[in-house]
Amino acid sequence: MAQHQAAILAPLPSQARHLYFALESAAGLDAALAALVRLADGDALLAGFGDSLLRALGHPLAGLRAFPALSGAGVDVPSTQHALWCWLRGEDRGELLHRTRELEAALAPALRLVHLTEAFRYGDGDDLTGYEDGTENPQGEAAAAAALVGAAAPGLAGGSFAAIQDWAHDLDAFAALPGAERDDIIGRRQSDNEELEDAPESAHVKRTAQESFTPEAFVMRRSMPWTGGGQAGLAFLAFGRTLDAFEVQMRRMAGLEDGIVDALFRFSRPLSGGYYWCPPLRDGRLDLRALGR
Repeated sequence: MAQHQAAILAPLPSQARHLYFALESAAGLDAALAALVRLADGDALLAGFGDSLLRALGHPLAGLRAFPALSGAGVDVPSTQHALWCWLRGEDRGELLHRTRELEAALAPALRLVHLTEAFRYGDGDDLTGYEDGTENPQGEAAAAAALVGAAAPGLAGGSFAAIQDWAHDLDAFAALPGAERDDIIGRRQSDNEELEDAPESAHVKRTAQESFTPEAFVMRRSMPWTGGGQAGLAFLAFGRTLDAFEVQMRRMAGLEDGIVDALFRFSRPLSGGYYWCPPLRDGRLDLRALGR
């Protein structure tokens, strides 16, 4: 029976790292993939493959593509696509550092670590603005249906597509706004997390209301705050059975659907963007049959 990588639906850890790798040498790729299969249990270490890596293996995957750069009215959504993404999860930052070093050594010289984002859980799963993140996540069977590929060929069922972005917040600018204006930007009251019935059309909640799309655009959000280099924000992460649901939401946020830009852009900007295929597990190991392995 197909199994998904457990981190997709599991509770968020207190600490995490997003690691991004570039393909340096195809010659050592088989050894690197063998090491990744050994280390990636799908829970403490989730692995996602970029389109360029699958093409280097000679096995592009239907539904996977590079993250698209988008431009709206005064907003830009960049693409920073990489060959491989790994999500390290744990409870201790020192442990994650040592696991990063182990993974980096195991994947060299074929794959080189080129960027990492240090993430953490804040409060009960809040964004650094103090607003709860992921309120509209589907639950139970609906979560699995939104996040995981269903009936499909061996090596595909149980897999998932991931969309990842680092958003940098101007927390000083946001904190300087009156409370009611902050609520209008998000579309919820910070005090009780209740959705505002009279929120403006630019409110983030209205821009991304998953049931308002045709077809409905449900994803499973697994975002966590991040900080580093004097900046801070949200490491946005969403899993879906396809990439389409995330992409239609992002296009609407940028104002490409109806000209209304998400008010989130008033204090936050995306710095990165990538799409990845997260293969299922087979006997507790990454199932790479869809990759010809």
